[in-house]
Amino acid sequence: MTTPRTEHLVLPGVLTAEEAAATVRGILAVQRADGAIPWFRGHHLDPWDHTEAAMALDAAGEHDAAERAYEWLRRHQNEDGAWYAAYADGDADDVTDRGCETNFVAYVAVGVWHHYLATGDDTFLDRMWPMVHAAVEFVLLLQQPGGQIGWKREADGTATEDALLTGSSSIHHALRCALAIAEQREEPQPDWELALGALRHAIRRHPERFLDKDRYSMDWYYPVLGGALTGAEAKSRIEEGWDRFVVPGLGVRCVVPNPWVTGGESAELALALWATGESDRALEILQSIQHLRDPRTGLYWTGYVYDDRAVWPEELTTWTAGSVLLAVAALGGDEPTCAVFGGERLPTGLAFDCCS
Repeated sequence: MTTPRTEHLVLPGVLTAEEAAATVRGILAVQRADGAIPWFRGHHLDPWDHTEAAMALDAAGEHDAAERAYEWLRRHQNEDGAWYAAYADGDADDVTDRGCETNFVAYVAVGVWHHYLATGDDTFLDRMWPMVHAAVEFVLLLQQPGGQIGWKREADGTATEDALLTGSSSIHHALRCALAIAEQREEPQPDWELALGALRHAIRRHPERFLDKDRYSMDWYYPVLGGALTGAEAKSRIEEGWDRFVVPGLGVRCVVPNPWVTGGESAELALALWATGESDRALEILQSIQHLRDPRTGLYWTGYVYDDRAVWPEELTTWTAGSVLLAVAALGGDEPTCAVFGGERLPTGLAFDCCS
């Protein structure tokens, strides 16, 4: 096993170089020989969290391992461009959820663009382009007239019209990365630009077009993390929800009023804060969740019920570790990670703000 490149993953009060390397090794230890990265061994894989973990490997210089993860996706993509929502660990053909969630499907574009920026590998981009194109086309089949994206195609093929703000915000990010790939390949996708503009308009101006999940912290920060809200709008949204969701010294609640903080939501909020120029607060959030770190494996517990002083659930997840590493990489100035999550150089699609 190679030594992870972790000099840019050192952050005071969060990770030393040795701790960062241990976290990377923890993810690599879970990755299977075929490239799949389940939540943990014996648990399922879903395409979104698999991709998040692969991005963390790229941030640490483990490009071969990350590429194997994308090859796993390429080999297991369905004919319609989607992936199933969950695959059992141990057998790629053992699907445990045959629904197809649109934000899961779209997120591959974020990972592929991140890997390309980290490696400059044009051959990789050429090989992955048909996969990304098919994935985006599948997702946009579920876009509603108001711009929002239906969150799932059911196992029986029924398309769900209901949209989730978190999922649509993640898709907004993915569409920008997909368009960046298209631009790099000089293959314009005007329909995607139109879809992206309509989606951003829905996120910014029409909350009524999404299911009401206001209790969940992801609905609070994901419009910022996904790049739909920027500047003053982004900062205002963060301030609005801060006291509801942030538990000083412990992290970010997953859902109010539950006394449960989670590492993934905390690290994602840190990324959103970094993207708005709030690096100091991002660092504080990351420092606050180090009680979730398992020193034996370098991985992180999913969450902590602070009223009971108990880790729950008792699982060390690759995607939680991955989200921490990506947040640290952004704060540490890792150029590919900054480019993907900062968004300044990502396409914005067509503007719809003049419309109702």
